[in-house]
Amino acid sequence: MVSAHEERSEIELECPCCGARLKIDISLGKVIWHGQPPRKTEAPDIDHSAQLLEKEKARREALFRKSSEDEKSKAQLLEKKFEEALKRSKDEPVVRPTRDFDLD
Repeated sequence: MVSAHEERSEIELECPCCGARLKIDISLGKVIWHGQPPRKTEAPDIDHSAQLLEKEKARREALFRKSSEDEKSKAQLLEKKFEEALKRSKDEPVVRPTRDFDLD
């Protein structure tokens, strides 16, 4: 049987983070023994990872299609802006730009 003095001088507990077993000497305030946490033997779920890869592939393809459509509309937008600027420039009279030495 364990004496009362020995029972109070050491405590054994489980680490809440990793699950390792620790034996701590209360009088020293130090860990005197460390037991490895139990190993998790769960194998990765291959079906789940395949689904994640398919979702990622679909997301990449959607982003590429959107980018491609944006580039097409960008070219059309620039063409319309150019045509509008060309129309406005035809309607405006040609004015000689003012130079600094003309103001003297």
